[in-house]
This record gives sequence, structure tokens and C-alpha cells, in this order.
Amino acid sequence: MEYNATLRDMRFVLHELFDATAHCELLGNGLDRELIDGVLEEAARYTGGEIAPLNRNSDEEGVTLENGEVKTPQGFVEAYQQYVANGWASMTGPSEYGGQGFPQMVACNFHEMLMGASLSFRIYSGLTEGAVLALYKHGSEALKSAYLAKLVSGQWSGTMCLTEPQAGTDLALLRTRAEPQADGSYRVSGSKIFISGGEHDMSENIVHLVLARLPDAPPGVKGISLLLVPKFIASADGTPGERNALSCGAIEHKMGIKGAATCVMNFDGATGWIVGEPNQGLACMFTMMNDARFQVGLQGLGIAEQAWQGSLAYARERLQSRGLAGAQYPDKPADPIIVHPDVRRMLLTQKTLVEGSRMLGVYCARQLDLEHGHPEPSYRKAAGRRAALLIPIVKAFFTDMGQEVASLGVQIYGGHGYIREWGMEQLMRDSRITQLYEGTNGIQALDYIRRKLLGDGGAELSALQAEFSEICDRQLDRPALHALASKVQARLGEWRELSAEVIAATQRDPQEIGAVSVDFLQYSAYVLLAGFWLQAAAKAQDVLEQGSGDDAFYQAKLASADFYLRRVLPRASAHREAIAGGADCLMALDEGSFAF
Repeated sequence: MEYNATLRDMRFVLHELFDATAHCELLGNGLDRELIDGVLEEAARYTGGEIAPLNRNSDEEGVTLENGEVKTPQGFVEAYQQYVANGWASMTGPSEYGGQGFPQMVACNFHEMLMGASLSFRIYSGLTEGAVLALYKHGSEALKSAYLAKLVSGQWSGTMCLTEPQAGTDLALLRTRAEPQADGSYRVSGSKIFISGGEHDMSENIVHLVLARLPDAPPGVKGISLLLVPKFIASADGTPGERNALSCGAIEHKMGIKGAATCVMNFDGATGWIVGEPNQGLACMFTMMNDARFQVGLQGLGIAEQAWQGSLAYARERLQSRGLAGAQYPDKPADPIIVHPDVRRMLLTQKTLVEGSRMLGVYCARQLDLEHGHPEPSYRKAAGRRAALLIPIVKAFFTDMGQEVASLGVQIYGGHGYIREWGMEQLMRDSRITQLYEGTNGIQALDYIRRKLLGDGGAELSALQAEFSEICDRQLDRPALHALASKVQARLGEWRELSAEVIAATQRDPQEIGAVSVDFLQYSAYVLLAGFWLQAAAKAQDVLEQGSGDDAFYQAKLASADFYLRRVLPRASAHREAIAGGADCLMALDEGSFAF
């Protein structure tokens, strides 16, 4: 299956909705539209021409483990060398360590391309960027000097080592130990599972960020420290030195992402150095975790875009039956299936979910940029609050969406979608993990309710709702947009009422936190996408009224917005009804009665 980056839509979102040039001027990074578009064009060539052709073979070949060494699928090493040589690895890295300092608002489009071209390939580099963030923010100057430039360049890769067999979501249960040594280092011992890229042959060194307990650590999550534990200890000249006492004990045999090495990592008294303060490891790790969760959301988006592209191409080519209103292509033995209303329902559902999610993703990336780069501290804090609110939605909704869009792709292909030949079933298998790792989507929903909604009594969510309400107000007086704006405004009012009801319910009964969390997150996401579709429609209407531009593209935006509000947004009502169902029906059944 081919992959071609959707540059036209990416440019629409970047430049016409969010004015990426003004954003870059505010951040002071020197990027302009011409440079941004040039980078994206080159990214499209690289991902479509070099990475996408590896995807099918990586699924067939998988990875192999022999004598503790992992061999990646054919072509991965060469493609990664090109990835590093062309500067893609250093795209978002800090400039003082050799990075290019690209804003996330631009880089997230390249990362989406990578996810769509081959999720397995992207996994090896994805966590390196998170490791750079954690080390840059919390590491000592000595550790930064020894490791950060090599990580930024991609010459060395990074991992995040949290999970243990008994400690997944509940990190309070982790047992890995770190014993202090006289020279200031630590001896790290324990086993970690599900470590993406824990061992491979693509980079010359792998730097693990490991959660562990010091001997005098308090119990629970308050007693967790973060340590840097490299595969090879850096020499004084910056080259990989002594091999550390760690190894890959096994690789997981998985449902999908078979080209990515998911490792069991054993640390047998390995030398490591603490990152940040003792017993503050979880706070340090969350610097990395927030980036990882945003990136996983982009994984869902990338796979969904690939599935949508494949579905559209197939629907245009596959001839089956005649249209319900009669033959649409009388010169052919049957009509292409795109003429059938139900196929169009599936295609438009894919299209509007993907394009709506892209708008939300770039908006969230913009907040991440402003959190770190706005010249005013008050604006940085405000953007940080907004990003924190949005990240669980991006992670959970985008990955659920990716699975749905891939499943719709299988349905559009029919029996051909269920067999390996066409590649659609691989996308469905690959996307499934995105709903699980970096915190399952149920955990994202709990985070959204507990930390984000209840944490400030709904203040930040109210601010977000008010922002979109103002957008609606500006469009209500325009005849062409009045109906769309009225629908979005009504949903925003309902969302505000529902938010207050959820807060009240959780105060009455703590079980309601878990009972309403998933439905409230999903409701929030559908309404947010409606707000972005209104913005897209408004911009399209502006261009059409000016009488310039690509009329077909902008007319399609108006039609897509109309479809989303009429056929997808109503899903929010089902989630609202489920929230009203309460927690009592979930908890009333005695545990023993679940038996069969």
C-alpha cells in the first residue's frame, strides 16, 4: 500500500487556520512559510519514497534476537542512517546541543507522515526525542555533556524503561533497585518489560532512562528515581566505551508493529547515573511521558490517514453493482463502489475524523510550543495548562479513531481487507497497540477527569469552551455559516452543563470518576472537532467569497464540515446519555455474579 503525505491539507491547517509563520515569528526561530513548506515537501518524499516501502516487509520479517543482539527488518538500518544524515532526528532538539529547534507545530506533521508510512520504523526514534526532553530539563551538566548531543543527532537512541511484570499502570509496585556507589554512580538491578527499541542494530548506542528505587526510598510512587543507564558507557572522547551490564532477555511476539523490537530488558548491576533529584523520578519521567502520549496520538492519526488513503483509492477502483439511482458509469460493467451511499458514509467518516483530528493535533502542538517558547511567563503557564488538558484527549481519541478508521478500511475493502495481500489488516493490527501503551485510553480518561477537570474545578476546561464559543459568535451572523455555528454553539452549552454535572456527580460518589471518564472524554473530543470544523468552514467560506484559491478544495471543506456536524457529531449524544446512566449500574452486580 502506498503512502503519500497529504501536504495540501497540512498546509491548510498550518498556514490558513493557525498562521504558522506568525507563530514562528513569536517564537523567534527564523522559520517562514517557504522554508516550512520546503521541509514538508522533502519530508513527504522521504516518508513516501524511503520509509513506506519498508512497512509491509517489516511486518512479514519482524525482528530477530540472537545472542542478545536484535536485528531489525531489512532496510531499517539504511533508512535510519539516512534519517540521521538528513537531520530528521535533530529536528526538534535544542540548538545548543546540535538540534534545529523546529517547533512542534511544524514537526508534528513530519511525525504524522512517519507514523503513516511505517509505525514500526518510527518507534525506534520516537522515544529518543522524549529522552532528550527529560535529560535536557532534569539532567546534570555532566550527563548532558556526555550524552545529549549524540541523542539529539540520532547517532544514539533512547528508551523509556518503566513497566515491570507486576507494575504496569501502578508504578508504585516496581521493584528495580539502584544501589549508590562511592563515585556517585548507581548499580541498577531488575527487569523491565515492553521496552520499545530496548535493543536494536540501528544506532551505535542506546541510552535507557530507567525508573528504580534507592535503598532508603519511601514506599509508593514517592520513592521512585530516574536513572540514565546506557548500553555503552560514554568515553571521555564521546565515543561508546565499556559495555554495560544490561541485556535484552527476550523480544515479544506481538499482534502488530512486528518490525519494532519490544524487549524484555535485564539490568544486572548496570552502571547508571541519577537524573534529577532522588525520589523525584516520576516527575522527571512525566516530562518524557507527556511528549510520548502526544506522539502516540499522532501514531493513531498517521495510521488513520494511511487507512483513509487506501480506502479512497480502492473505492474509486473497485467495480461492484450499479448505483441505487441507476448506472453512474454505463461504459463500465459495474459502478465503482464510491457511488454507493453506505461506502460514502464510511469514507466521509474516515475523512472528517482524520482531518478534524489533524486540526486538533496541530492546535495542541501549538500549545506545547508556547509553553516552552512564549516570551511572556504568564502565556507560557497558560499554554502549559491548555496542553495538559488536551494531551489525554489527543492520545485517547486519536488512537481510538485510528482503530476505527482502519476497521472501516477493512470494511470498505470487504473480503480483500481481511487478507494480508492489500495491507489494510496490518494497519488495524498495528494501530491496536496505540490504545494501550503510554497509559491505556481508560487511564487517559481518568487523567482527564481527575487531574484536569477536578484538579482546578473545571477552570481550564471552561476557558477552552469560552474560546470556542467566541469563535461561534463570530460566525453566527454569516448566512452561509449560521446553521453550522448554531449547532456548535448549542453543543458547547451542553458541554458546559455536562461538565458541571460530572463535577457534582464525582463529588457525591468517587466511583463516578471512573464511571463517566471515557464517555466524557469522547464527548469532549467530538465537540472539540466540531469547533475545528467550524473554523475550517469559516476559512473556506472566506476564500470562496474572495473569489480566489482552489475552489474545489474549499467546497470540500464546507461539505465535510456539514457531514461531520450532521452525521458524526450526534455520537456525542450517546456519550451524554451514558454519562447520565451513573455508576450504580456498574457497581451493583456482585463480583461473584460475573461468573458463568
